Amino acid sequence: MSNEARYGKLIGIGVGPGDPELLTVKAYRMLKETRVIAYPKKRKGEKSYALSIVEQYVKAQEKEMVGLIFPMTRDPDVLSREWDQTVATVWSHLAQGKDVAFVTEGDPMLYSTFIHLGRRMRELHPQVEIMSIPGISSVNGAASRLHLPLADGDEQVVIVPATADREAMRQVLQMHDAVVFLKVAKVLDLLLDILDELDLHDRAAVVSKVSSPEEQIWWDVRELRGKKLGYLSLMVVRK
Repeated sequence: MSNEARYGKLIGIGVGPGDPELLTVKAYRMLKETRVIAYPKKRKGEKSYALSIVEQYVKAQEKEMVGLIFPMTRDPDVLSREWDQTVATVWSHLAQGKDVAFVTEGDPMLYSTFIHLGRRMRELHPQVEIMSIPGISSVNGAASRLHLPLADGDEQVVIVPATADREAMRQVLQMHDAVVFLKVAKVLDLLLDILDELDLHDRAAVVSKVSSPEEQIWWDVRELRGKKLGYLSLMVVRK
């Protein structure tokens, strides 16, 4: 009996940045065909963002819906234990020969939880086939909503997780034509300081939950000093 016949496949499905109409045709088909739909689940009962994008295409009563809680800690012991539990939950379905579609906002191969899920699954159950369906990332979504070309010709664009490393963030801005900072909420004021130092504040824009009904856009980023933004916020700086 073939490996594919004995075990289900783990499929990472990128569902885009927020607008359900940005789902690809292939992603739509896989959601329809796959019996088990897994999604990131918040501990505090908040609604899954990825699931909210696709819920008009997925009838929960016709599927096996599996909410997965992912560890938000740097403690290696806690990380290992919780990741193993998450993988065990998915494996319980795969071992029965059921394909599992894991929905993730954006693209599965770009700063996605699916990367870690697939990596750990491969370590613990190497017999499982893992595949992914690309999705439109928040980076592409932001460029479209801002009507801002990220790069042309020989120009360089870089995608950077925003951190508190001031010098690293400054160098990124100095070295590239366009920079997309992801997850800017925790270091927003620091980034604003650097923009002021480099006289780039008028070349920046911030978008939160791009293309979704909750989307917010700030063209004057100086208005954001001292304010708290949601986790799904990014900044685009185009020189």
